[in-house]
Amino acid sequence: EVQLVESGGGLVQPGGSLRLSCAASGFAFSSSAMSWVRQAPGKGLETVSIISSRGVPTYYAESVKGRFTIYRDIAKNTLYLQLNSLKTEDTAMYYCTTGADRGQGTQVTVSS
Repeated sequence: EVQLVESGGGLVQPGGSLRLSCAASGFAFSSSAMSWVRQAPGKGLETVSIISSRGVPTYYAESVKGRFTIYRDIAKNTLYLQLNSLKTEDTAMYYCTTGADRGQGTQVTVSS
């Protein structure tokens, strides 16, 4: 059974940083491409970043380029998303996904 458990969200002021984690199990994490997606209130899902099966970042949404970094730790079966220079418009529920499966999400709220 595929399990994806996100954590690391919270309330942060504009300009702040957070690191999101996604603990993965039940599939071949080391050879799987994965993504972070987000959904802001009243909006649809947006793909934020993608990492290839070889662990290479292959996509960042234009709105997060230069601020967010996706990476993984194969030894820990964990996917990360480092969020820097956060803006109010980054407020959303963030999910990690294999494409077929998605976790329960972690809330990021950017507010002064």
